Amino acid sequence: MNPQVQVSTKSERSIADDKALMGVGTTNIADRIAASLGGLEAVSINFESALDMRFGGVLLAIPALLSIGLLRYSDRHFQLPKGFYSLESIFLLLAFMALGRVKTIESLRTQAPGEWGKLLGLDRIPEVKTLREKINLLSTGDTVVVWMSDLSSDWMNSDPESAGILLIDGHVRVYNGSQTKLPRQYVARNKLCLRATIDYWVNALDGQPFFKVSKAINSGLIKVLENEIVPKLEEMIPHQPTEIELLADIYLHRFLIIFDREGYSPAFFKTMKEKRIACTTYHKYPGEDWPEEEFRFQKIKLNGVHTVEMNLAERGTKLSNGLWVREVRKLSRTLHQTSVISTDFKSDLMLISVAMFSRWSQENYFRYMRQEYNLDALIDYKVEEIDGTIKVINPKYRKIDSQVRSKVGILNRRLVEFATRSFKK
Repeated sequence: MNPQVQVSTKSERSIADDKALMGVGTTNIADRIAASLGGLEAVSINFESALDMRFGGVLLAIPALLSIGLLRYSDRHFQLPKGFYSLESIFLLLAFMALGRVKTIESLRTQAPGEWGKLLGLDRIPEVKTLREKINLLSTGDTVVVWMSDLSSDWMNSDPESAGILLIDGHVRVYNGSQTKLPRQYVARNKLCLRATIDYWVNALDGQPFFKVSKAINSGLIKVLENEIVPKLEEMIPHQPTEIELLADIYLHRFLIIFDREGYSPAFFKTMKEKRIACTTYHKYPGEDWPEEEFRFQKIKLNGVHTVEMNLAERGTKLSNGLWVREVRKLSRTLHQTSVISTDFKSDLMLISVAMFSRWSQENYFRYMRQEYNLDALIDYKVEEIDGTIKVINPKYRKIDSQVRSKVGILNRRLVEFATRSFKK
């Protein structure tokens, strides 16, 4: 350490912050007065040497944050009015909060504003109210969505191999407020139907996220895939086969999407096949078990790291609409057969198995982000209008339909009992 460089200690900084004339930590009085008078665009970030800095380790993440594009398109899509805090300082503060596990903006009230300011190269961070106002300005309109699309395209272009095989799943965010009555969604982790919104995430096989689509009114995975996710992927995924290559090879596809049983639809599979987009999901109606003699043990490397042994078998299967698909089954130690269907006729058996059973990486991503980064938290308390043209199921119809389904289930069980007794006689 250079002896001529003055290095402050935590005690010295705390005393200076407490004595600041304009409030805790406001030691840069000249720039604050200039900003209040409209004579300053934004204060320049200036890092100073310091000891005993809490959360100081987040500074080591700055190169990583910049490399993934935290500030790459900020000037293109966002703008703040003249003031003390620059656009870059707000973005860095939100990133540092995530890395420091400060999970809500409100939690900043319990943090030392001067210490956090030093992490940003400023005298102190903005008040919670001020930060909320700036976030509100930045999130107006579709700027965040466009910014996210630009970053997603960059991430896909940096790893085109991962972008060719994508995991798609919905994540339910429970709403506990009272400002509005959102529709109820089934929350598997709570085993309850709760008021919530749903985010449909698009991730790579290893769980890394590319983008998400948020829906206050859940129209179902198939509709979201058809209307929003697939069109976006057609534009964003790099190195897709050309029309000449697709004509030359009838089994070649543009990319592969993997999702759970909610997306099972023979009609949807056929539509995607016509677009030359391959689909892989669980078979919703697998039928009878296959003979154990058909299964063979295969060594499969999940996510290129962990090698496991699976007992697999494959057949061609014709769906209800006449579409032929590949059906792959995994036989567990308890002799349970998990059925997977795919319109990917190009990849081998092991790749299809890896793609389907790698969905756990996406589930692990949701769980980790929810626990460590408060993925489900709302950054503000705004209520937005919902498009009145969105079609939703009539609550009365839903209630009557549920009663009909219940009666039909009872009737079917009675018919089975009647048939069994008649057969015995």
